[in-house]
Amino acid sequence: MEERIERTDEPVTPDRIANDLLDLGVEPGDTLLVHSSLSSLGWVTGGAPAVVNALMEVVTSEGTLVMPTHSPQYTDPSRWRNPPVPDDWEDVIRTERPAYRPAVTPTRSVGAIPECFRTYPEVRRSRHPTYSFAAWGVDAEAIVADHPYENGLGEESPLAEIYDRDGTILMLGTEFDTNTSFHLAEHRSDHEQEVSTHETTVVGDDGDPERITLEHLSYEADDFADAGRDFEEDHPEAVTEGTVGPADAKLVSQRAAVDYGTEWFEKNRE
Repeated sequence: MEERIERTDEPVTPDRIANDLLDLGVEPGDTLLVHSSLSSLGWVTGGAPAVVNALMEVVTSEGTLVMPTHSPQYTDPSRWRNPPVPDDWEDVIRTERPAYRPAVTPTRSVGAIPECFRTYPEVRRSRHPTYSFAAWGVDAEAIVADHPYENGLGEESPLAEIYDRDGTILMLGTEFDTNTSFHLAEHRSDHEQEVSTHETTVVGDDGDPERITLEHLSYEADDFADAGRDFEEDHPEAVTEGTVGPADAKLVSQRAAVDYGTEWFEKNRE
């Protein structure tokens, strides 16, 4: 906290965040996919709820606000690397972790702002146990409904729904290395890719635990920063840069980024 105070000229209020978002180019009625870092915003009065309130105020209920609310604690424990778990723990984790429930299961590794956002009234969270998204606003239900268990970041996912609505990505103190929309580009890229499967448990439509099998690409993100750098160089018109509080921020055309990433992965991945 001391570092945040030192980096901030004055307390960052919800009004300041809202005004900076408007100056950046966020507009009422937008379909806005937000990747965020609360710490990058310095000393925020009220913390994560202040940021969520400001985003809702600017987008308004006539638009749609979307955030990734992933829960990688429901991935295959045999693939965990940060940190790995002992081999003899894996079956226990698979069988004993509580069933995924959209309204209850916490996020992990996506930051404080999405974790706060998912708890707000009228926010809808998708059913996918590892790659869920939460949404609020006019198209919230349509974006997160029927999130397929197969290829959770591919076609018919919330990412594809945002693409179909010509949505915008807001990078709030983040960069392209965390740009989940590039995963949709992985699905659309024409090159050989490994497919992974694992089982986990969710709360079914009848309220009882249900064992399901998830199938998806073995998603990679190590080259997302490189793809993003090339995208910005080749399509500067698709990126608007500015600041929100003390944080660097970018508005990016999601459709342009996905289309570019699709071709980039074909050329640059073996």
